[in-house]
Amino acid sequence: MIITSIRQTAPERLTVSFEDGTDIRSTLGVVTELKLYSGRNLDPEAVEDLRIRSLRSIARDRAIEIASRRQMSKKELRTKLMQKGEDAETADYCAGWLAENGFLNDERYAGAVARHYAARGYGAGRVKAELGKRGISRELWDTALDELPEENPKIDKLIASRLDDPNDRDQVRKVSAALYRRGFTWEEIRAGLERYSAEPPDEE
Repeated sequence: MIITSIRQTAPERLTVSFEDGTDIRSTLGVVTELKLYSGRNLDPEAVEDLRIRSLRSIARDRAIEIASRRQMSKKELRTKLMQKGEDAETADYCAGWLAENGFLNDERYAGAVARHYAARGYGAGRVKAELGKRGISRELWDTALDELPEENPKIDKLIASRLDDPNDRDQVRKVSAALYRRGFTWEEIRAGLERYSAEPPDEE
């Protein structure tokens, strides 16, 4: 098909029009790379190549904009792009491209999530739940958790603020339940209570 015009529609955005009335929204980068110009004749395969490259280039720019707003995982970016109307194949391509070029790093993001929730006083269980919710591969969970201190000082702070009498079994149970809901393991809870001379309750 013969290109009848190439017109700019926005900064870095161009529309390539063909003699049969077909319009392909593209980018300056793609048009330059393919050396397109008005009057050039493209065979069907070249037109399809232009369509795919243009689609990916526009989606990639959108993905970079989304990823620049905050840290996120490849899965979160993929979901965002599909919510914006991109198909699964294009979303996968963009997430992979951004990861390869350093815009996304699931391992680094996992560590940031783990440190954030640990600093807020949550245990490993809550950290794992947050990592899973964000689509972080289980293979990266252990590495992220290994960066956390063995003893979370937040446990002691929470126990001190809520446990008035270490011999009050009902109060000890309530404190233990609160810590468990925050994602601490029974082993961590037991160790924390023992530091306050409180007898840990039976595990439920």
